[in-house]
Amino acid sequence: MARITMIRMVCAMLVAGVLAACNGAADLDKAAVPLGDFNLKHNIVVAPKVQKVPLGRALDKDLMTKMLQDAVSERFDRYDGDRLYHFGISIESYFLAPPGVPVVAAPKSAMIIRITVWDDAKNKKLTPKAHQITVVESLDQGPVVGSGYTKTAEEQFKNLSQNAVKQIETFLVKKNGEEGWFNNGAATVKAGDASGKAGIGR
Repeated sequence: MARITMIRMVCAMLVAGVLAACNGAADLDKAAVPLGDFNLKHNIVVAPKVQKVPLGRALDKDLMTKMLQDAVSERFDRYDGDRLYHFGISIESYFLAPPGVPVVAAPKSAMIIRITVWDDAKNKKLTPKAHQITVVESLDQGPVVGSGYTKTAEEQFKNLSQNAVKQIETFLVKKNGEEGWFNNGAATVKAGDASGKAGIGR
């Protein structure tokens, strides 16, 4: 079963790698995308069963959760709506491109996460089933020779974290448009504020 799960995970990452990835932090100096009354309270990232794809670089689990949590704060602490929401994020698997592989391969780093979103006032889980996101590193991380030659494992994971968090924001905007998740009250945004918040489990 574990082998089948790993094969599926690698296939998902390879499919995601076909798509060109933009840098997830590129828009942080711009106004935040409107998200109704959203205000992030608890920002919890865990990795209890994280799997490292074979041949990839290893990174300390505590460091990975901290870096992803910081990326969440960097993007979502800009929102200051009048209702509280919580994130529970789990890192499921990751691949950090190693150095020393043929240039022609230029493997891309990738990560799979799952996120649960809670509405504090309603004491309700907005995502009955955790939403899964697969991300790859940005093209500017080393599209020719592979980021394993040019970036440290920490730099690779930071880029993956920022890309993952950008996809979370895109997911929330989509769900708010479709289901009105964050249209319960007044909306405000702290422009340019990327201060950190500590962070609810899955």
